[in-house]
Amino acid sequence: MKKIIVTGTSRGIGYELVQILANQGHQVLALSRNETPCKLLNMQNITAFSFDITDATHFQKVTDFIESDWEGVDVLINNAGALLNKPFAETTMDDFEAVYKVNVFGVAELTRVVLPYMTSGAHVVTVSSMGGVQGSMKFPGLAAYSSSKGAVITWSELLAEEYKEQQIAFNVVALGAVQTEMLEEAFPGYQAPLTAKEMATYLADFALTGNKFYNGKLLQVSASTP
Repeated sequence: MKKIIVTGTSRGIGYELVQILANQGHQVLALSRNETPCKLLNMQNITAFSFDITDATHFQKVTDFIESDWEGVDVLINNAGALLNKPFAETTMDDFEAVYKVNVFGVAELTRVVLPYMTSGAHVVTVSSMGGVQGSMKFPGLAAYSSSKGAVITWSELLAEEYKEQQIAFNVVALGAVQTEMLEEAFPGYQAPLTAKEMATYLADFALTGNKFYNGKLLQVSASTP
């Protein structure tokens, strides 16, 4: 059984991921500012505590937990994300920074903190968006969000190269439309072809097995546009 960290676990895909992985018998550390939903699952192999990926002081909580309870980490799933839907002319530097703190800077820092506890065969999966894929259809109002999702694609490719001798794999899944609260915020009224649970089932399997087949790759997991 694996030791797996998942971020963005209070709702949507992350919340479903935690349940799927825990029901398979894996040890799961669920990280979100709101830890209540995962705590209420009341499962012995789920640990949940409040974690703000934009707060530098919170990363020590993760280090302390790994060292006291796990010693190592097999899989990190960077799922947490922040979305801003706003015309570019109205998007301030502070707006951009807020989105990048969650989608880029926080992802990078958590990965940096966790990597010393990962060994050969470990897998880092980062959830991106089709909006961050070069050449894909783009939508107005998502300049900060989609560009941040593009940034982590290149970042993952770089780390795959940097850590290939340690045999730690880095892959990105760029998701299309999934029926989540975040999609509703970006595209009110749009009905996606996939539920959060369906996508979480795919991601759980990929996180556990995808590193056997891929490293430094971007997988476009999308059946529709957006």
